Amino acid sequence: MPYLDDPLIIFTDLDGSLLDHHDYSWQPAQPWLDKLSAAKIPLILTTSKTSAEVATLQSALHLTHQPFIAENGAMIHLPPDWRTADEVPFYINGAGYSEIRQTLVELRQRYDFEFRGFGDVTPKQVAVWTGLSEQEAELAMQRVASEPLVWFGNDLDFAHLKKCLAREGLALTRGGRFWHVMAAGAGKGQAVQWLSDRYQQKRGQAVISIGLGDGPNDLSMLEVVNYAVVVKGHHDHEMPLHRDDISGVFRTSEFGPHGWSQGLSHFIPLFKGQI
Repeated sequence: MPYLDDPLIIFTDLDGSLLDHHDYSWQPAQPWLDKLSAAKIPLILTTSKTSAEVATLQSALHLTHQPFIAENGAMIHLPPDWRTADEVPFYINGAGYSEIRQTLVELRQRYDFEFRGFGDVTPKQVAVWTGLSEQEAELAMQRVASEPLVWFGNDLDFAHLKKCLAREGLALTRGGRFWHVMAAGAGKGQAVQWLSDRYQQKRGQAVISIGLGDGPNDLSMLEVVNYAVVVKGHHDHEMPLHRDDISGVFRTSEFGPHGWSQGLSHFIPLFKGQI
């Protein structure tokens, strides 16, 4: 088990994990957030949310000095002190948003697929789908490298859509509320591994990683970290992990930030005097 004074880095999903599924609150996790901050342990937000959404949350969580992973791993944002002179603030893994949207529109016109993406609707509709305010929905629509979809069609057509996207170098990833279209091969796991390697290079020593997530789009992240916390989700999707180290996986009995805290308490014993 790792301790707070070990070279830890923590990657966390947001909706349904650190943030409550219904009201997006993280307050039940605040005691652990304070402990991680005091121990100077990096907390990397790893989410399907956009860069604009994460930037707002990072500020509220006092994490603006940390990198973050947005749009299910399709985008990695680096803080200023990580960048070299010629390095852009973020790294896009795969196709850009306009290319993805063009492909989706063409496929829908050709095969009459029944779906709607964020690019098809207004902020008011996105607010209805997500429970966000319209202002927050506008941030959720500022996408760079992925598109969330609501599917209305049948299973046979959905399988056809997957095949069509694969031919275009794109793939579908299941999130808590939406299907997300992004570059094939992109994902949270690949982004987490990339950042873990960067941390190891910067520190000159091996790092110990913990990942926390509740949805199918978190599985690739939970498979590459040293310790995986599967937060109990408000869905009926199976969450199978292909790992040999069963002791490195903990499945919480609580939802959202309560489960998030439960998972960290399971893996990180506190210093004496802090219990």
